Amino acid sequence: MKVLQTIAGFSAKSGGISTSVYDLISAIQYQAGDVDLLTPQVTASMDLLMGNEPWIKVLPYDYISPYGFSHNLTRFLHQSKYDIYHTNGLWMHINHTTCSTARKKGKPYIITPHGMLYPQALARSAWKKRLLLNLGFRKDIAEATVIQATCMDEFLYYRDLGFTNPVAIIPNPVPHLTCLSKIETVRDKRRIGYLGRLHPRKRVKELIEAWILLGYNVNDAELIIMGVGEESYERELHNLVRKKGLKNVIFTGFIQGETKFEKLASLTALCVPSDFENFGMIIPEALSAGTPVITSKGTPWQILNERKCGWWINNDITTLSSTIQLAFSKTDMEIAEMGQYGKILVEENFSDERVAKKMLRLYDYISDGGEKPEFIYE
Repeated sequence: MKVLQTIAGFSAKSGGISTSVYDLISAIQYQAGDVDLLTPQVTASMDLLMGNEPWIKVLPYDYISPYGFSHNLTRFLHQSKYDIYHTNGLWMHINHTTCSTARKKGKPYIITPHGMLYPQALARSAWKKRLLLNLGFRKDIAEATVIQATCMDEFLYYRDLGFTNPVAIIPNPVPHLTCLSKIETVRDKRRIGYLGRLHPRKRVKELIEAWILLGYNVNDAELIIMGVGEESYERELHNLVRKKGLKNVIFTGFIQGETKFEKLASLTALCVPSDFENFGMIIPEALSAGTPVITSKGTPWQILNERKCGWWINNDITTLSSTIQLAFSKTDMEIAEMGQYGKILVEENFSDERVAKKMLRLYDYISDGGEKPEFIYE
C-alpha cells in the first residue's frame, strides 16, 4: 500500500502544520510505512524545507496567484500511482487537485484540515472561502473517504457544518527527541514564555498587558517572547515594551531545534493565550520538556487541569495575569511535579509512535476494510 500526502508549503519557518506533517511521516517511515510527501520547493533565500529525506518529493516552485495554481503539481498528481491520497490543509490548488485526482483514479482520499474549518478560521476572508467552497472544495470535503480531526472539538465543529462523512480523531504527534534527555532543567529565575507566530489572534499583546498588571511582583522575573511574525505586529509589541520601560521582557526571534527545547525547559510555565488553536503543537512540546502550560479555553486542552500539568483558563487579561502569579507562587518542587505529570500525559497520548500506529491503522482500514478503528466516528 502506497500513500501520497500533499501540502502547499513545507518550509522550516512555517512551523505548525509543516512540523506535524514531518513528524508524522517520519514516525510512519520508522514503522516501515510507505508514505511520500509532495510539496513545492521553498522560495525565500533564507528558508529551507523541513527535511531532505527521499520520501519528500519536491517540485520546482511555479505557483500562479495566491491560490497556488501549479502545472508541476498537477502533472505529478495526474501521473502518480498511489493507493491512498491524503492532503493537508484547504483552500489551495494542491489540496483540491489531490482530491480530484483521487476521484478520477477511483482511489480513496483523506483531508486533514488542520483547524481550517473552525468557525474562527472560516470567518477570516470569509467571502473567498465561500467562493472556494462553491467552486469545488465543498465537493472535495463532502466526498472525502475520511476527514482527520486532531481533537474532539475539531470533529464537533466539522459536524456543525453539516458534513456527515467519517471522521478519524488522530492527534498531532510529539516526536521522541534524544536532546530532551541531555537538556538540564535550569530554572534559575522565574520565567514565563511564549513561543509561536507573532500575530494578533495569538494575543501576545494581551500577554504583555497581563505581565504589566503584575507590576513589581515580577521585577525579578522574565517574560520571554520567542518567534517572528507580521512586521507591523512585531513593531507594535516592541513599541509597547519600550513605552512601558519593561526591561524584563525579552524577544529572542525565531528559534528551533535543541535551542527551542532548552528555552522551554527553563520556563516556570509556557503561556498560550490564543483566541483559538486547533491543536496547539507547542503545548505538548512544552509538556514533553517538563514545563507546565497556561493556555486559554480557545484551545482544546482542558486535560491540563484534569492531569494537573497546567492551567486551562478564561481568555481575559485579568485571569491570565492572576494565573501567571499562581504559577510563580509554586515551589520548584511543585513545578517539577507538574512537569512530570505533563511528560506522562504526552507519552500516553501523543507520542509519535502511538500516533503513527493510529494513522497506519486508518490507512489499512481504508485500503483493506476489516474492523473499524475505535477512533473513527460516523
